[in-house]
Amino acid sequence: MAKELPKRSEVKEEYTWNLSDMYASKEAWEHELGEVKALAAELSAMEGEVASSTEKLYRVLELNAQIGQKIDLAYNYAERLFDEDQKNTEHQAMAQKVYSTAVECESKTAFVVPEILAAESETMEGFYKEKPELELYRRQIEEIQRKKAHTLSAEMEKLVAMTGEMSQTAEQVYSILGNADLIFPEIEDENGEKVRLSHGNFVPFEESADRRVRKDAFTQFYSVYKQFANTIAGLYNGQVKQQFFYAKTRKYDSTLEAAVDANNVPAKVYHNLVDTVNANMDKMHRYVKLRKKCLGVDELHMYDVYTPMIADAAKKIPFEEAKETVLKALAPLGEDYVSKVKEGFENRWIDVYENEGKRSGAYSAGAFGTHPYVLLNHNDTLDNMFTLAHEMGHAMHSYYSNENQPYIYSQYKIFVAEVASTCNEILLMEYLLAHTTDQKERAYLLNHYLDSFKGTVYRQTMFAEFEMRSNKMAEDGESLNADNLCKLYYELNQKYFGEDMVSDPEIAYEWARIPHFYYNFYVYQYATSFSAAVAIAHGILEEGAPAVERYKKFLSGGCSKAPVELLKEVGINMEEPKPIQDALDVFGKILDEIETLV
Repeated sequence: MAKELPKRSEVKEEYTWNLSDMYASKEAWEHELGEVKALAAELSAMEGEVASSTEKLYRVLELNAQIGQKIDLAYNYAERLFDEDQKNTEHQAMAQKVYSTAVECESKTAFVVPEILAAESETMEGFYKEKPELELYRRQIEEIQRKKAHTLSAEMEKLVAMTGEMSQTAEQVYSILGNADLIFPEIEDENGEKVRLSHGNFVPFEESADRRVRKDAFTQFYSVYKQFANTIAGLYNGQVKQQFFYAKTRKYDSTLEAAVDANNVPAKVYHNLVDTVNANMDKMHRYVKLRKKCLGVDELHMYDVYTPMIADAAKKIPFEEAKETVLKALAPLGEDYVSKVKEGFENRWIDVYENEGKRSGAYSAGAFGTHPYVLLNHNDTLDNMFTLAHEMGHAMHSYYSNENQPYIYSQYKIFVAEVASTCNEILLMEYLLAHTTDQKERAYLLNHYLDSFKGTVYRQTMFAEFEMRSNKMAEDGESLNADNLCKLYYELNQKYFGEDMVSDPEIAYEWARIPHFYYNFYVYQYATSFSAAVAIAHGILEEGAPAVERYKKFLSGGCSKAPVELLKEVGINMEEPKPIQDALDVFGKILDEIETLV
């Protein structure tokens, strides 16, 4: 009989997050939604008067911030409950309710931005002088003014805000389809026992030393996505169409430009990444050739990508051991940082293990006024220990920004989000390398380091190129049907992995299992952030306290500056190819070393 996942009610409490730190009860959450609606009604009554006086402007901005802070907390509570078990219809309803409330509030308050834009700059300067407290909001107002060319009339902004809820349909249906409705086949594990495939165990099976298990997991997993490829293509097409609608509505030349401008990132940063990685494809192909040699196979297949190249060095790392190792690895960041990570470990910030209906993958999330929360689907692998370090990096970034910024500047932009998480991963890797004298173990760790580069710089850039080219196809009037998407993805896979890799037909369907394609040009930031993190982590290890202080200043910055400017404070300019090229040069050096060891 196949081993099934536990139900949510069967998971030990100590391995679940404590959501009562946000709200004592669902009734308290309901009460908060009522308060949000009351505040929105008060703000709505001020339509037409936003810039009529200093006091009116200040009250509008205060109310807007209060609404945002409360709705963020309410949204996080509902979403965390939903992600515990997406089959739970009560939690589904709560998530839908809070989103509806958010859209309703956005619609009622959509007049604020156009009215601020309509005010003369001289008037605004006079307001700042009359009421020094308004200085708190100066950067927020300047950020609104930066987008003047892409902001509509108050009436049109209200209409666009009303489309918010339905615009999420593609992502929501895709999430429910993937996490609740898709049933994956059973396969036999290494011991001959039947186990049902899931999002959580697919990659661990692909890491198996048993090639038969890897191949079975690969073919059976993608057979399900092939079966639903037309449906998922329809959902992805809907996602791209809504991005296209908003881009055109706001007078952007492309969906890519609209997406990156939301974070105040120049589009050239995106193109610079794709171009620089494409110029270094020889290193990726060299990695593939090394993998083929190490595995000793006549043909290297896509189901051979995750298994360690260095056999017999893999070991189980229980969650408790993973926590202790992560704490030791992060010691260079100082006692203050480490103590906060430990607090998260000891006070149920983390939802640890997979259960039936639980959202796949891993993330850190949270809201101003409460500690961050981390979702894992932990298996006792080296990769999962790195995931723990990664997500706690996100959590600490949120913690420091929330502690050091007011609510309106606490939420760092997505562009810098992956820097802190990846910095933790690199510190963990360098710690492990420094604490092994065994050449085989060192080779195994270097293999993992290479795989991090492959998975984060090359793979995420491949995703970014897929997203860029599929959006361009839609903008040019081409159909985003399953055949076209599979063809595009398969060609990219061949380009990135090269001649030494057999691009199996199943890999053409991999695009269908990537939830990040519904996040609107998100994935490129993994690669840019990884490149920045390589420089930051090495700086911390080489320079010590001064580098740590600069880094903590960056972590504490929230969105108080443009993301590219925040990175410049730690000496990194993502508008140039150099950080990407420097990171890929490190990849080349790791290749050099591991080639001498194997």
